[in-house]
Amino acid sequence: MNITPKSVTIRELTEGYNSSLEGGIIGYGGRLNIRPAFQREFVYSVSQCTEVIKSVMNGYPLGVMYWLDKGNDTFEMLDGQQRTLSICNYVCGNMGYNMDYFRSLPCDKKEAIMNYRLMVYTCTGEESEIVDWFRIVNIYGEKLTDQEILNAAYTGRWLDDAKRLFSKKDCDAQKISADYMKGSPIRQEYLETAIRWIAVHDDLKGKNIVRDYMSQHRQDTNCNAMWLYFQSVINWAKTLFPKPDKYAKGIDWGKYYEAYHNRDYDAGELYERFRELMNDDDVTRIAGIYEYLIDGDERHLNLRKFRDKDKAAAYMRQKGLCEHCGKKCEIWEMEADHITPWSLGGHTTPENCQLLCKECNRKKSNK
Repeated sequence: MNITPKSVTIRELTEGYNSSLEGGIIGYGGRLNIRPAFQREFVYSVSQCTEVIKSVMNGYPLGVMYWLDKGNDTFEMLDGQQRTLSICNYVCGNMGYNMDYFRSLPCDKKEAIMNYRLMVYTCTGEESEIVDWFRIVNIYGEKLTDQEILNAAYTGRWLDDAKRLFSKKDCDAQKISADYMKGSPIRQEYLETAIRWIAVHDDLKGKNIVRDYMSQHRQDTNCNAMWLYFQSVINWAKTLFPKPDKYAKGIDWGKYYEAYHNRDYDAGELYERFRELMNDDDVTRIAGIYEYLIDGDERHLNLRKFRDKDKAAAYMRQKGLCEHCGKKCEIWEMEADHITPWSLGGHTTPENCQLLCKECNRKKSNK
């Protein structure tokens, strides 16, 4: 990796600034791609933007920015996008500072801002070096997600299409799935989830299935297969739970779609059962209700456990004998169990508590 210092003023940076292009955002007289494919959307808050402008107006250094040298005096932003967009939006009148806009400043203050020199270094190197450097320099500021780093490594037409559908505010994916997804499209959480779902569908294995899927499809001209599969998953979730609450966000719908989408469910029955479980004092994990209704595994619900004093009372009542096999045990060798199972209407109450030896309890649980 070769790194070279470059003198750039805000006047030069903002020349030809254009944020309305379909393919991205440009500046520096059209020679700087401020948002190449691997870069995220604008994530700075108003207060963060204000701090950038404040630093410029006071002549404070902003920290080093890195541009990739693409040859022929053209560049791509490697690090510094958030600061660059804050500056450009202010100078071009898209945002104000302390209730004032750049155009309303006295001429001397305007000139001071336009002549402010940015600390820019241009970089050249192999793709692997660039990705490693991208990871390193972005430790500063808004921490990169794993997916944002992967986007830097697997640029191409497939990623461009995927980001169009999954990575922009109010993107198509967000419009159809916001009630079932957690996270933010602009932080690449929708994209990462969509890739992971279809990677599982395609039977990819291991810890790096998202990376492996991106590697396999990097040269594809579009992401139609992933988009269609994502819609299938979300439409299935909507069929089962057309009136989701906040706990539906973040369920691994792709995993359950793969395993259960051919099973016949009645949405009306699911809704009534959901309401019952919401009012069941034994259910301590509300988010697990959706998963339980799909696969029937009570562990999702984190059912309320018997209190120690209930166990002690049952131990005395049973005279230390396992209720199933009759073996004499110490209390710490036994486990509390529902006499009438929760699934058959039993509750976690003292009168419904019995103690079994660990072996008997395991046998019962495995039935």
